[in-house]
Amino acid sequence: MRIVMMTNTYLPHVGGVARSVASFTEEFRALGHRVLVVAPEFAGAPKAEPDVVRVPAIQNFNGSDFAVVLPFFSDLAAVLDAFRPDLIHAHHPYLLGMTALKEARTRKLPLVFTHHTRYEYYTHYAPMDSPALKRFVVELATRYANLCDLVFAPSESIAKLLSQRGVTTPIEVVPTGVRTERFAHGDGPGVRQALAIPQEAFVVGHVGRLAPEKNLKFLAEAVAAFLVRHPNAHFLIAGRGPCAQEIQGLFAARQVADRLHSVGVLVDQALTDAYHAMDVFAFASHSETQGLVLVEAMAAGVPVVALDAPGVREVVEDRANGRLLAGEDTAAFSAALEWVFALPPPQRQALKEAARRTAERFSLPRTAARALACYRRLLASQRLPHPQAEDEAWEQLLRRIRIEWEIVRQMAEAAGIALIGGEPLLEGSS
Repeated sequence: MRIVMMTNTYLPHVGGVARSVASFTEEFRALGHRVLVVAPEFAGAPKAEPDVVRVPAIQNFNGSDFAVVLPFFSDLAAVLDAFRPDLIHAHHPYLLGMTALKEARTRKLPLVFTHHTRYEYYTHYAPMDSPALKRFVVELATRYANLCDLVFAPSESIAKLLSQRGVTTPIEVVPTGVRTERFAHGDGPGVRQALAIPQEAFVVGHVGRLAPEKNLKFLAEAVAAFLVRHPNAHFLIAGRGPCAQEIQGLFAARQVADRLHSVGVLVDQALTDAYHAMDVFAFASHSETQGLVLVEAMAAGVPVVALDAPGVREVVEDRANGRLLAGEDTAAFSAALEWVFALPPPQRQALKEAARRTAERFSLPRTAARALACYRRLLASQRLPHPQAEDEAWEQLLRRIRIEWEIVRQMAEAAGIALIGGEPLLEGSS
């Protein structure tokens, strides 16, 4: 098959969507399929990327680590003509997602959409965040899904949520897979030694973007309370983001800052080594569609303590491979960490083995095979849109696109003001 992936975020960005697109692309190519990735320019991207098309983008939008695609790229049609795709797979409902919709309709190709993100949790990155904007992004994603031919939901919880919101396009549950073998072996003792963490210490870990949508204030409060009670416990964080200073301040206020170890963004073997330095993985986000880092941690044999939420409850089984907590209560979360800490070695080992078995359910070969099977069924059915039925929906969507473009205009104006003032926003700046 010839597959086009259109995504607003891609490597070297380390977010979940970028990693999902990269993982599926790698596996599809290994199986002999041709994949063209259309993604924004991003600082640090390789100069030579076979079958990757980079489009102009505003870097570090609104202080985040995201790049926002600019609404033009005159050469894309020619690139797609040369590639001759069988289908287009969109990973967002806006910006390049709109381009994916236009190109799929123009070329009469099937369009697949993965609903990776609960967009209402991310509107604080926009200059005009409001309840109305949260409603808008939910409505936009729902209407976009209904203009596609197939929707991938990363978890059963998200599939149910999309149906409740009015998505009528067929939905398939296709989680992002993990190469579990890459996380099976790591140098945890080496990480501890490098960070001056005693080998016998109990290490709570977390990996992810340090951003408000990850509910990190709650997580930090719960972990800090646990560290206060256990002088031999440490907290290891891999990631970066706007909440880093707040976490540091909270640990300083509890007088446990010397046992907070923030190592920044880790990839490849360094990330695996960090997982192997952990005794338990702590996670408090409500905004996930799939807990990808939970699967990675479990592939490394690390049990998880997490809040019950979509994408999390499909991975964490309470008292089997970790703890799954119904309510947002810092004392209860801290007590769950205590429960793992207090387990006798044989029971803790059983928890680790259960975590590894869970991770195998999400192995990349398994999830990629499921995605490809869905592609094949879609291509075989040749279910193309019915123009008359779509006219009204398309007009409604266009009205919402005008709002989207107004947001983009405001972003572009803000970028222009920043440039005039000498503020570094474009790729290559520092």
